[in-house]
Amino acid sequence: MEFFIISMLNGLSYGLLLFMLSSGLTLIFSMMGVLNFAHASFYMLGAYVGYTLALFTGFWPALVLAPIVVGGLGALFERLCLRKVHKFGHVPELLITFGLSYVIVELVQLIWGRTALDFKPPELLRGPAFTLINHSLEGLSLHFGAVPAAMCSAADTAVRVVCSPFPATRGFMMLVALVMLGAVWVLLTRTRVGLVIQAALTHPTTVEALGHNVPRVFMLVFGAGSALAGLAGVIGGSTFLTEPGMAATVGSVIFVVVVVGGMGSLSGAFVASILIGTVQTFAVAFDYSLATLAQQMGLQLGDAVRSNTLVKLTLAQVAPILPYLFLVLILIFRPKGLLGKRED
Repeated sequence: MEFFIISMLNGLSYGLLLFMLSSGLTLIFSMMGVLNFAHASFYMLGAYVGYTLALFTGFWPALVLAPIVVGGLGALFERLCLRKVHKFGHVPELLITFGLSYVIVELVQLIWGRTALDFKPPELLRGPAFTLINHSLEGLSLHFGAVPAAMCSAADTAVRVVCSPFPATRGFMMLVALVMLGAVWVLLTRTRVGLVIQAALTHPTTVEALGHNVPRVFMLVFGAGSALAGLAGVIGGSTFLTEPGMAATVGSVIFVVVVVGGMGSLSGAFVASILIGTVQTFAVAFDYSLATLAQQMGLQLGDAVRSNTLVKLTLAQVAPILPYLFLVLILIFRPKGLLGKRED
């Protein structure tokens, strides 16, 4: 039971990290119609900027300042580069953001090097948030923080005790993602700024006639989406690994999330992120192959079948391709995505 609970929480935490990334991409696409190929690079940049700021200010100020810096760079890119090609259509927009992703990767390697950085979380987030103890006699119990080693062992060899800690960094990641979801939803649906942003997408001429600067609105939206990626970068970089390949690791997955959830749908991105994160985590956790399952069910496989490579593949080995298989199925049976509403 504790294995299922910890695996589910790990899947939710990974899914919420994907949502933190995909929400900025969804915000930019839904408001501007721009599919930003450099979004994962802003995520990586947030991790590196957060690492550098944390050396001077500590982790908590860096958690606030790094997204602001990345958001400012994103807004500057939109003002100086993206706005110039916006009038030429979507293809130039895709190409310029695609080129920016390579520029950011090269700059990161020139400034910080090619090796991974030791971006440690603060003392408060080190260690487990709680520990689940499964005692064969006393059942399942929850203890906040770390537990003494004596509680994870039994004097009687017939008694089975399993301790499963859940990292505090992952719990903090989940908390920030949920707060961010609520903040973005309130901003877009319950504030005057959100109404102006949404109106600027569909009726830019009318919004300008009312005295609003539509290009500035789009610049702020692009900057806000980049800042969300930077925030995810600080948390993801301190939780997992800060290295030049971290953008490529999640870059393709977040586009899968956006398409599966529905282009431009924030709620769809949330559902798709949770679904993909949970499926991938459980696929790694339950490391079984078809041959192993057949043996456990008492089925006898022939020599030719047992030697087949596909039968030997485990769920952990195919876990990286599961999101893309899901993407193919969604595009075949529901091209708009799970909760998508856009016709274009």
